[in-house]
Amino acid sequence: PGLKVIFPATPYTAKGLLATAMSGNDPVVFFERQRLYNQVEIFQPGGVPADYYRLPLGEPAVMKEGSDLTILTFGATLYRAMDAAKRFEKEFGISVEVIDGQTLVPFNYETVVASLKKTGKIIVASDACERGSYMHTIAGQLSQIAFDSLDAPVCVIGAPNWIVPPAEAEEAYFPQAFSFLDAYHQQIQPLAGYTPVINRSAEEMIALNKMGI
Repeated sequence: PGLKVIFPATPYTAKGLLATAMSGNDPVVFFERQRLYNQVEIFQPGGVPADYYRLPLGEPAVMKEGSDLTILTFGATLYRAMDAAKRFEKEFGISVEVIDGQTLVPFNYETVVASLKKTGKIIVASDACERGSYMHTIAGQLSQIAFDSLDAPVCVIGAPNWIVPPAEAEEAYFPQAFSFLDAYHQQIQPLAGYTPVINRSAEEMIALNKMGI
């Protein structure tokens, strides 16, 4: 109790949340993603303010509004989700709402639940290995909190359950835009004319877990 866990995905939230963390008395775990070190601010008009500011802990931010599918991300996967949202809308006419979780602990589910009441479907994603990922905690709690709003199971996307490869192979390891389309097509609702890149069927998941992979 009292421990806070922050995982910003944009320069704007990194500065604001770090200022908030340093202004309190509780211990804070502040994650930084190396993949984001060269990422410029693209969401905040005018870029990162030079003046001091603080952002509230535990409040996820809606980065893009939509009506058919909710995507909740933590960390660098936000940018892959934005790419996926463009594909969903351009190729399949599916309107996507993208939410950046920003803080793991505390976490206000109200923003996500409000989105689910509109969309009825959600994909929760991060770069963490799917097995043992905190995303499954989020997914499990959403299944209880917002069960009546769900039209499909909560879907979790993460990295494969093996050691992180060298930087040259990162694109083949961490979730990409197609990962979201694969998950939607195989676990939520088929996309007309879409061919999955990776097999995410129930049978494949059972087989992989049976082999310990």
